[in-house]
Amino acid sequence: MSASPKTTALLPVAPSPARQPFEITQLGHTRIDDYHWMKDDNWQAVLRDPGLIRADIKAALTEENAYSAAMLEDTKALQDEIFAEMKGRIKEDDASVPSPDGDWEYYSRFETGAQHPIIARRPRTKEAFPAPIPSTEDTRAAEQILLNEDERAKGSDFYETSDAQHSPDHSLFAWGEDTQGSEYYTVYVKDLVTGEILPAPIESCDGGFTFSPDSQYIFWTWRDENSRPAKVYRRPARGGEDVLIYDEPDEGFFLHVGTLSSDAFISIGGGNHETNETWLIPAATPEAAPFCVQPREDGIQYDIDHWDDRFIIRTNADDAIDFKLMVSFAEKPARDTWTDLVPHRPGIYITGSGVYKHHMIRVERENANTRIVITRKADMTEHEISVAEEAYSLGAAGGYEYDTDILRYSYTSPTTPAQTFDYNMETREQVLRKVQVIPSGHNPKDYVARRLYATAPDGQQVPITALMKADTKLDGSAPLMLYAYGSYGMPMDPGFSIRSLSLVNRGWVYAIAHIRGGSEKGYGWFLDGRKYKKMNTFTDFIACAESLCDAGYGTRGHIVAYGGSAGGMLMGAVTNLRPDLWAGVIGAVPFVDVLNTMSDISLPLTPPEWPEWGNPLEDEEAYQYIASYSPYDNIAAKPYPPVLATGGLSDTRVTYWEPMKWIARLREKSTSDSPMLLKINMEAGHGGASGRFEFLKEIAFDYAFAIWAQEKKGERKA
Repeated sequence: MSASPKTTALLPVAPSPARQPFEITQLGHTRIDDYHWMKDDNWQAVLRDPGLIRADIKAALTEENAYSAAMLEDTKALQDEIFAEMKGRIKEDDASVPSPDGDWEYYSRFETGAQHPIIARRPRTKEAFPAPIPSTEDTRAAEQILLNEDERAKGSDFYETSDAQHSPDHSLFAWGEDTQGSEYYTVYVKDLVTGEILPAPIESCDGGFTFSPDSQYIFWTWRDENSRPAKVYRRPARGGEDVLIYDEPDEGFFLHVGTLSSDAFISIGGGNHETNETWLIPAATPEAAPFCVQPREDGIQYDIDHWDDRFIIRTNADDAIDFKLMVSFAEKPARDTWTDLVPHRPGIYITGSGVYKHHMIRVERENANTRIVITRKADMTEHEISVAEEAYSLGAAGGYEYDTDILRYSYTSPTTPAQTFDYNMETREQVLRKVQVIPSGHNPKDYVARRLYATAPDGQQVPITALMKADTKLDGSAPLMLYAYGSYGMPMDPGFSIRSLSLVNRGWVYAIAHIRGGSEKGYGWFLDGRKYKKMNTFTDFIACAESLCDAGYGTRGHIVAYGGSAGGMLMGAVTNLRPDLWAGVIGAVPFVDVLNTMSDISLPLTPPEWPEWGNPLEDEEAYQYIASYSPYDNIAAKPYPPVLATGGLSDTRVTYWEPMKWIARLREKSTSDSPMLLKINMEAGHGGASGRFEFLKEIAFDYAFAIWAQEKKGERKA
């Protein structure tokens, strides 16, 4: 492939979208957006019904999809091969470990070939550690199927459930359904005695709901026309009038509902990325008005749980950057009743906590690894669960029951498939309940996972987790994929992946850069990569790429960079900053039109995102800083590498026009012959295709692009 796809008749002709200059004036600055027209003015309606998309936009997206398919036509067999490999690593008739609750055990399981699970229950066994799910029909006689998602999905191009819950008295089962990918859910309630689905489901739910502990009501969160969870309603569990319980006045706050661990309170939480507030309703009086625990205060975050005679509060108050645990014995636990329980320790991030009748747990992260600490209520003594491995992930799975000594947790590492344990917090007895089965075979000894550190421009040490075959030569000859996210404090925990093995088994090194903006090294690691320090996220990623090459894990110009959503913004930024480093770039649902999006208050995530990025509508510093890195706005005449951008037409988080505009401008400005590809799923939203196998086809497409880009690297001219 020695000539440009723009000019060679033997290759598909790249689309050339129309340029329609649109002038935007903001805080005294004027910019021209030639591709503003790609945003459908009727986008809210399109989210609910993609068939309403404007004809010219649909035609442009169809042309882009056809071009991308044609450019990668020669990889179709490779895509099928990678998909088959990944599917072969999935136990098709897999099942979760049963979670006990009263007289029942609840679980999910898959039938062979099914895209979606069955949710079911069976009578509880008497053993302390019950047996796995029966695997044959004749041993499932006691099983009661609560929801067969595959059956419900028939006739829908997209199907996804949100919360699926049984009522505390075990008489009802409720679940949220989205058949569009727009994240507007319809909540259905099923009578478990009659098996009937009750009439008048809940509409326009954001997917979040909870039964009251007395099983008489459902509290649910309403999503408004701009896709914001903005109100909480209560309705009788078996149907009836919806009563407004809480209406959030701040368009930047998103709401959620739940119950505290003791089941003594129903909780309503609201917040943005740096401030939050909680309201409680005593479970004994579910029709009562909620009371506020502690009024919101800019920059202060807290979450609260109830431990019989006390409340446990996790908070960053008092400059506890990595959070601390506090306790209150007050009936209404306002801030002035909180006292320190687990003090703040810089660099040790308390990511979460939970309580049981006789024990409390907390999960801590330090240097990109996690541990679980258990406190015994009787004497407040502590012990921990940890693993002596370079890179791994521990997670507390929780459960339905409060009065239990059994903690369920999971362990995994890049080389080790997930393991599920039941752990007796009192006796410290541990039982391995499940090991992730890899039907096609997997030997951890065939692989090596390493924890490396890159030196950022300001001297910070950035962790990297690298996975490779044990016999991979570290002489720079191995192709390298570098993945990262780096926003919202979300860590990229180093766990096992059935997907990355398809690259690693082909001789690739698969690396995760634990860059600032995530929380792998604490909450301060997040704060050091957000808002006016966002550039650290990008330079950290570049430093990781350079460091890996210096250590022989790859070669400059032969790295494929991969990131999604806010990680897609990272992809756009590093493509602009260092196009020479990459053989290819994959931006999955990429947030790349940052300046325009953060200036559009009609979009779902804009007001709550201002604490993360800044408000360019009112703040000159925010405008200037976002403008300095916004991927779409910083595309220039450079020799860009091949780029693949993916998206979903029904995506409420990163709207379809962001990757569409990004690819159009890259194609217009690039001085190289590298192809710019756009692939929009016309029946999906932010999460891509629904179904455990259909989604893998999208990953296989991405990986085939990565391999193709590496192989074609030497054939393209810059």
